[in-house]
Amino acid sequence: MFAVIKTGGKQYKVSQNDILEVEKLNAQVGETVRFNEVIAIESNNQVTLGKPTVANAAVAAEVLEQFKDDKILVFKKKRRHNYRRKNGHRQLVTKVKITAIEA
Repeated sequence: MFAVIKTGGKQYKVSQNDILEVEKLNAQVGETVRFNEVIAIESNNQVTLGKPTVANAAVAAEVLEQFKDDKILVFKKKRRHNYRRKNGHRQLVTKVKITAIEA
């Protein structure tokens, strides 16, 4: 059984006991969060697609960790103009473990 959920502007294919990193969620470590935007769900080899989401479907997950991701360097340069800019960015990330898929 798997589901396709949408969170943080991205879509993830998840099944029970999966661990994934998503955009930062407002939840403490150990809390349970629910993803209500379920785009598709599969059970018993039958796929149900939502229009745009599946009604009465949700995915429950437990928050394992809140952290910053690895640094991404952003470097801009215009040749022959002595223009160089270097920036870094660290995205805030939440690690969650999928506990249940409710259809």
